[in-house]
Amino acid sequence: MNFPVPVSIEELLTTAESEFLYSKLIKQINKDFNFANEAIDFPQSTTPHELKVQLHEKIYRLIQYKYAELLNLLYIIDVPEDNVKLLDGSDTVELSEQIAFLVLKREWMKVWFRNRF
Repeated sequence: MNFPVPVSIEELLTTAESEFLYSKLIKQINKDFNFANEAIDFPQSTTPHELKVQLHEKIYRLIQYKYAELLNLLYIIDVPEDNVKLLDGSDTVELSEQIAFLVLKREWMKVWFRNRF
């Protein structure tokens, strides 16, 4: 069984909900962010839209004010460096959304594989 690669944040979150893995995704995000000393605590009641917006805002603030901590977070989450290098950094808002998607995609991959195997 191959990992279904999502093409957007919305598709990823919809898939997580439909496979009843959304709560595990939230737990994984909280765990990795806290492990990287970037306190974040999404309650289980967080809607997919709220998760998307709040994660985007958190990544944006890290880009603006704590870039070294963002790099550490990406390392801990295990976001492939090559994927980050391909992003266009000319617009910080767009960049933060793209990084949020990479983070969600990697976290989703961890949850999906744990559930399958």
